Amino acid sequence: MDMDGVLVHEEHLIPGVDVFLQELRDNDIPFLVLTNNSIRTPRDLHARLSRTGLDIPETSIWTSALATATFLGNQRPGGSAYVVGESGLTTALHDIGYVLTDSDPDYVVLGETRTYSFEAITTAIRLVERGSRFIATNPDATGPSRDGLLPATGSVAALITRATGREPYYVGKPNPLMMRSALRAIGAHSENTLMIGDRMDTDVVSGLEAGLRTILVLSGISTKETVELYPYRPTLVLESVADLIGKTTDPFA
Repeated sequence: MDMDGVLVHEEHLIPGVDVFLQELRDNDIPFLVLTNNSIRTPRDLHARLSRTGLDIPETSIWTSALATATFLGNQRPGGSAYVVGESGLTTALHDIGYVLTDSDPDYVVLGETRTYSFEAITTAIRLVERGSRFIATNPDATGPSRDGLLPATGSVAALITRATGREPYYVGKPNPLMMRSALRAIGAHSENTLMIGDRMDTDVVSGLEAGLRTILVLSGISTKETVELYPYRPTLVLESVADLIGKTTDPFA
């Protein structure tokens, strides 16, 4: 399941989530929390969720930063990268042995941050122009906040693309790579796994492309009206995960 818009809004618990997660545990149903937000490490996210009243272990959290690091570690072990992002991304790359540098890096890696620097973006543009491969953690153009939408990685990636003519490779949702790694993490198969998310353009489409049934909850970004704009549909649309309480063993009954 996705995190922001499904479990929490910023620092606020979405009503019923704690009961829903406890029911999953009581029924021995494994789950993984996925987030395209690369700002925080799993440890940070565990602490953040704990403050809202949710006890989700680090091992049950999979971020686009971790997926990106796994991808780069397989593609070019021991490589180098110039990173525009925060600790979730830099820590993940350090953990796979990457050197972070602005001197002829193998990759420019763009992630989420609330403090995008014009200087850092300019450096990224110049490095991509010189031949560094362009990677972005996720294509989300916006993210939610209590005050409204925020520009996210996809918007800044578009700026770099417009300046360089180079499109990034997006690792996070809706890339099926992230979904397949999540399935492996909980030892699951697509036939008996579902994806719960609040966005049609990332959560639902990534679940569909990975062969999962999908549930869209209306507690985040997408609305009943925006659902109709897409050529694909979720298996089920609910107001929130609270509607799954009592139905976790057979959500589509």
